[in-house]
Amino acid sequence: QVRLVESGGGLVQAGGSLRLSCAASRLTLGFYAMGWYRQAPGKEHELVAAISLAGIAYYADSVKGRFTISRDNAKETVYLQMNSLKPEDTAVYYCARGQTGLVSGFQVGSWGQGTQVTVSS
Repeated sequence: QVRLVESGGGLVQAGGSLRLSCAASRLTLGFYAMGWYRQAPGKEHELVAAISLAGIAYYADSVKGRFTISRDNAKETVYLQMNSLKPEDTAVYYCARGQTGLVSGFQVGSWGQGTQVTVSS
């Protein structure tokens, strides 16, 4: 069974930075696109960023220029570097494996358990 484990969440002041990590096990990361979703209280899941096998990245408009997604297939790990954080970035962040190697039409094959990110004003 595929396992995705997120880490790196926490409490940070507005303007600060966090780096989330997603470690995969029982999965060959190099076969799939990977993504980060978030869910704020009372809101639906939002795809924040995704990265294809070729390293092509997608970002939601709300995080462009502030967040960077990257992957290290050798370490079976995906990262989300979050800079210039805002209170509206507060959410549970979930790592997700795509069903293909592409970010276009990204659909989730597996979810992580989530990590809380709280940005104080």
